[in-house]
Amino acid sequence: MSAVERVRAAYRRIAEVDRPEVWIAVRPEPEALAAAADVDARVAAGEDLPLAGTTLAVKDNVDVAGFPTTAGCPSYGVTPATRTAPAVQRLVDAGAVVLGKTNLDQFATGLVGTRSPYGAVRHATLPERVSGGSSSGSAVAVALGIADVGIGTDTAGSGRVPAAFHGIVGIKTTLGLVPTPGVVPACRSYDVVTTFTRDLDLGVLATRLMTGPDAADPTGRVWPPDVRLGLRPDPVVAVPRAADLAPLSAGWRAAFADAVDAVGRTGARVVEVDVSPMLEAARLLYDGAIVAERYAAVGEFLAHAHAAGDAGVDPVVAGIVLGGRDVTAAAYVQDREALDRARADALRTLAGADLLLLPTTTEHPTIAAVQADPVAINRRLGTYTNFVNLLDLAAVAVPAGEADGGPFGVTVLARAFDDQLALDLAARLRDVQERDATARPTVVSSGGTGGALVVDGGVEIAVFGAHLRGQPLNGQLHDLGARFVRTVATSDAYRLTALGTTPPKPGLVRAGPGEGASIAGEAWLVSLAGLGRLLATLPAPMLLGPVELADGTWVVGFGCALDAAAAGDDITVHASWPAYLRSGTPAAGPAVAVR
Repeated sequence: MSAVERVRAAYRRIAEVDRPEVWIAVRPEPEALAAAADVDARVAAGEDLPLAGTTLAVKDNVDVAGFPTTAGCPSYGVTPATRTAPAVQRLVDAGAVVLGKTNLDQFATGLVGTRSPYGAVRHATLPERVSGGSSSGSAVAVALGIADVGIGTDTAGSGRVPAAFHGIVGIKTTLGLVPTPGVVPACRSYDVVTTFTRDLDLGVLATRLMTGPDAADPTGRVWPPDVRLGLRPDPVVAVPRAADLAPLSAGWRAAFADAVDAVGRTGARVVEVDVSPMLEAARLLYDGAIVAERYAAVGEFLAHAHAAGDAGVDPVVAGIVLGGRDVTAAAYVQDREALDRARADALRTLAGADLLLLPTTTEHPTIAAVQADPVAINRRLGTYTNFVNLLDLAAVAVPAGEADGGPFGVTVLARAFDDQLALDLAARLRDVQERDATARPTVVSSGGTGGALVVDGGVEIAVFGAHLRGQPLNGQLHDLGARFVRTVATSDAYRLTALGTTPPKPGLVRAGPGEGASIAGEAWLVSLAGLGRLLATLPAPMLLGPVELADGTWVVGFGCALDAAAAGDDITVHASWPAYLRSGTPAAGPAVAVR
């Protein structure tokens, strides 16, 4: 579908669903169509625009040039932004077309989607229930099929709770990977720009495009040199003890048990851990001195507006934010120290586990219930989300069936910068659910990966022997966080020898064009630091060096010293190490002649 066709379909859908509370400002359709026509022209001219033909809804605490940024408070957004936030601009540059700015819990304070003078945002298909907040409008725009990508922000769970309520995907990266200039802060130290999508791979693509440093962002972070690029085929996934699941409604508890079972069927080993210290740390976000960050962000504006009787100020939000006015510096420092200790405790809890699986939230309340008890219900909804940014964890919220008559979702949590591992497990869980729906048997790839890649980087290496999938040294690649990419074959310039090593390995050597055979292998993606570790621990006679593939490209690949190859047995005729092992035959000939 062209960008113009997609935009026309989006505006037809806006009219069809008639949900004005989703939006604070809708872009005039002719303007959006003009932007779409420009995208189509760029594609026709040969530009590579990975998001061409997609539409974008942006939470109205994130700047888009030409729109006032209200943060859900009319008197706050009086001047149109002159610059689009870098995170959003990167998506626009990739071909996405902005449809408008979406409603939210005022100043991104809330998990319910009802704290807005622009109206409570109703759930997409269960209008008597809350949509989840604070990124309510963006999530509903995606769930209704209006936008392909919804931009939210997440401090306490705002990029995850709405995803769970709507059966869509919410991706919240490690703190600092997505730049936050152009975002009205909620808690500046813990804000993350997030994505909502109906499709996991699209969410990963959009997230990857948004990540990367920005000169105006002093808190920005980049992927470390030893970033893990793939999840092992048999990861250890931690889950909470039964006692830690007490806040769940009965229906949600049963649905979580089903999700845990599904994770086990991906090939993961599930272990129970005590997450109560993490749940306790969550209280510091609102009940401790960290709330001072909310006052630092918008407190002075709210204090004046509230005192002036501004009807656009939500009283619940004002009460929360103004509660940070009198926090002392000493109290703030003490709570930051408490978070440092909690972060270390969390890493100890997860020692030995690759990931942590949690229910995204506790229940799905009605709008009437929230209006009757706006603070306590909101607090419960953040039980499993409030601590995540405080403890510097990455998260991806994904659908996991139904509960209590509506969608149910879980969140996969990972240590900082292990975002890809969480996304890989989410992809495997999606695949198991699809297989369940079609009654097909579950098959877990021995490559240990699945889904799209969010990390932009790494080095491709080719392996031909004991590091192949199913071979005894393959685990070394998984220990480095390497990711299976594809099967490959060399040019016909190579010969293969069986070496007298333990465990048995082949040696690949270059004999010259046409003087060997095309040897089958695999390509894996590994981090720069992982490649260095692999090289530093490589035993003789193995080497790493350039290898020519059958398509004429060159990659880093495993080979061996020439003297070792000359002393080995020539097995080139088998064209691969596994084929030689399966043959059960002696080596094909005398030592290889190499030069």
